[in-house]
This record gives sequence, C-alpha cells and structure tokens, in this order.
Amino acid sequence: MKVRFQQIELTKRYPLAISRGVSTGSVNLFVSVQAGGVTGIGEMCPGKLTGAETADEGQAALEALLAGGIEGRSIHEVWQLGRQRQVPPCALAALDVALWDLKAKRAGLALRELLALPAPTAATSITIGINPPEVIRQRVPEMLARTAAKFLKVKLGSPEGLEADRASYAAAAESARPFGVGLRVDANGGWDLPGAKQMLGWLAERGAEYVEQPLPMGREDELGELFAHRPLPIFVDESCRFASDIPAWADAVDGVNVKLMKCGGITEAVRVVAVARACGLGTMIGCMGESSISISAGASIGGLFDHVDLDSHLNLAPDCAEGCELIDGVVTAARRPGHGGRLKGAPAGKDAAEC
Repeated sequence: MKVRFQQIELTKRYPLAISRGVSTGSVNLFVSVQAGGVTGIGEMCPGKLTGAETADEGQAALEALLAGGIEGRSIHEVWQLGRQRQVPPCALAALDVALWDLKAKRAGLALRELLALPAPTAATSITIGINPPEVIRQRVPEMLARTAAKFLKVKLGSPEGLEADRASYAAAAESARPFGVGLRVDANGGWDLPGAKQMLGWLAERGAEYVEQPLPMGREDELGELFAHRPLPIFVDESCRFASDIPAWADAVDGVNVKLMKCGGITEAVRVVAVARACGLGTMIGCMGESSISISAGASIGGLFDHVDLDSHLNLAPDCAEGCELIDGVVTAARRPGHGGRLKGAPAGKDAAEC
C-alpha cells in the first residue's frame, strides 16, 4: 500500500465571514492511497475547530500514524488507531475517506452502494456569510441564479450585534424572495442565551426553518432553557463532533450537524447518525472549505440526512476537483466506483510514504 500527500491552495469566490472570523480560502491536504493498481482519495480542510490549523500539521500527524503501519487493519481499526494516536479529525478524515474510496473502487461499486445507503433526496442549501445588507443584496441573486439551489443559509452572530443580524437576514430574505427558496440560519455560536431567545422568536416570524448552533460551544448547559420554549428547531454543529458527544444534550436539541472534517470521516459520520437517530434527533450534513473530493464523499452518504449543506465547492474559484453535481438542488455523486470525486489533472504529490 502506498500513501501520497498533495497540498493544493483553494480560493473562495466570495470570502466567508462567520461569527468567529473571515476565510478567503485554505491550503487543503489531499491523501491518495494506492493498492492493487487502484487509488482512493480523500481530503483535509484545516481549521482550529477540526484539530489542525495547517495542511503541514495534518500531514505530519498522518505520516506518524502510517509509520506504525496500517496494512491488514480494517478501516474501522485504522480510524480507532488514529483517534488513539490523537490524529486531528480533519486529517483522519482524509485518510478514512481515501480508504473507503479505495475499498469501493476495488469492489467496483459506488461508495453509496457499498454502504447499502439510499440515494440522497434532500436538497442542499448554499451559504451567504455575514456581510453588510448592500453586499448581501448583490451576492444572493448571483448565487441563487448560478446554482439554482433550493435553500439559502444565512450566517448570523455578527460581532456588531443583533441589529446587524436582523438587517442581514432581512436583506437576504428580500433578495431571495424572487427565487422562492427556503431560508435557514446558522449563528455559529455567536449569541448569548438572551440574544438567542430574542433572535429565535424574531426569525420564526420571518420564515426561517431552523437555527444552527445558536449558543457558543462550551455552553451546552444552557441549551435546555433555550429548547424549552423554542419557536424554531435547534441544530447543533460545533457542539457535536463525535457520536459520544450526543447523549449529554440529546434532550435539549432537535438535531445535529455532521461534518466529515469534525468527526474524522465516513466511519464516524455513520456512527453519529446512528446515535442521533437512536436519540430521536434530526440529522444534517455540512462541510467546511472542501473541494468536490470531500463533497462527493459527503454526497455518497447524503441519503442518511434530513438536511444537507454541502456547498463549499460551489464557492471555489476554481474547484480543483470534480465528481458531483446539483440535480434538482440535490448534491449527487458521480455514478462511478468510489465516492465519485477526483482531482482535475493536478500535479503528482511531492511526498510519499509506504506502509
């Protein structure tokens, strides 16, 4: 088995501002695993929330893991070993997805078929970041016209306060109205409890479907009070990384947002869904700043989710990969063995390790 690493700089079409800061792009790490003449590929998008802030950091962690050997281990065993060795989840996701892609390709099956999952049916949202109302009015029509998306996610939690959030949402709703799309909100933990109570009521009166991560990570003890009289469903994102996180606050939310970069790949994503369902919770799959490689992997398990937010590849200029398309608003993986994603003729990786 040969493992290769390749780093590619990705640039966003529109900078994405959330409550914690602004991202204009990232250097992502692509991991290729070759065995028997077949190659699987996965992707890491770095970030503070996902355990590694640079591609170099993620690559070093994977090289240390590979130095101990993974030959002969199942994908689940490799994932567990990675967690034991404290490999950052986003880096582990790249290896995990590459191994699943390899396994499906060697079986001659699409990854969705290998996992015996249904085809996705939930349409994705596309995301508009925190911006002044005049910028939102300019960008939203372009985004919706270009993608024909069925839902718009509006980032709130502005450092400028609740009035700025209200102005942003109002501008987004006005701009999206001609397109007839649904509206969703993600505060990225940008509100305190009193602010969250105010905003949930205000948003419920203005057509929002649900609110994601209304309170900061680390203040999950306050979710119960917010949940008790909520006028809108509450999903958690930053508060949910692994399946083991869920039981502590399962009775205080309506659903969870799964991201491959947070949980470490396909292996744990499926477990998170199983635990969420056992607790009676709704499910959503989201993304960070990934290309069509990781988005294709997410789309391959998209049939597990009630809500989908797989849109990061739609905000790249350009996307370095291909493998999924929007079909009536649904992110759909290419019909070929594996997860369907592949790089667009990128140069060979500069570093290789054998295990």
